[in-house]
Amino acid sequence: MQILITLYWSPQTRAARMFWALEEVGQPYTLARIDIRSANRNDPPDFLAASPLRKVPAITDSDVRVADSAAIALYLADRYAPGDLAPRIDDPVRGEFLFWLFYTPSVMEPAMIEKFVHVPPNPSAYPWGSYERMLEALETRLSGREWIAADRFTMADFMISGTIEAMHRFKILDPSPVLSSYMERCFARPAAIRGREKEAEAIAALAG
Repeated sequence: MQILITLYWSPQTRAARMFWALEEVGQPYTLARIDIRSANRNDPPDFLAASPLRKVPAITDSDVRVADSAAIALYLADRYAPGDLAPRIDDPVRGEFLFWLFYTPSVMEPAMIEKFVHVPPNPSAYPWGSYERMLEALETRLSGREWIAADRFTMADFMISGTIEAMHRFKILDPSPVLSSYMERCFARPAAIRGREKEAEAIAALAG
């Protein structure tokens, strides 16, 4: 099978989660390391075209260029797993899927910063509400549910579970039983396991 997808990544960045996303859609891909910590970067033109902010992750897929985890996840699902990892455009649950897919960059990540740097809460002014509101909405949504939207695993679960794990790793959150069991379900998926293995292989290859 011809390889069209290139993942631009760097170790120990949020680009690591894209191994999982790519394994979910089952498409072959190649890797291009971006040395984001270099003082004298010489980024390839295709990466610059995909990611004007020079941030990872980014992908190219033939003539398509996409950056940002949520945007990449949506593109991959719509392109390679429509109706499965993303509800189709005319499916009534598409709306809830989109809300929860972008809950990570729009709500969870700003709320994480609020918590981490001790910004005073201002839920009436902040677009994400507050850290507590973010967590309450997530807990409420997942209580009694296996998945966040569409009654099945979607790319929204990929985004949210990865962010819960990062919050736990950086000691921003001690997950409740609801969030812990949800995270365990997501990370037990075969594609998630393969993604971690592929990431480990890539890091080992860099070490020589």
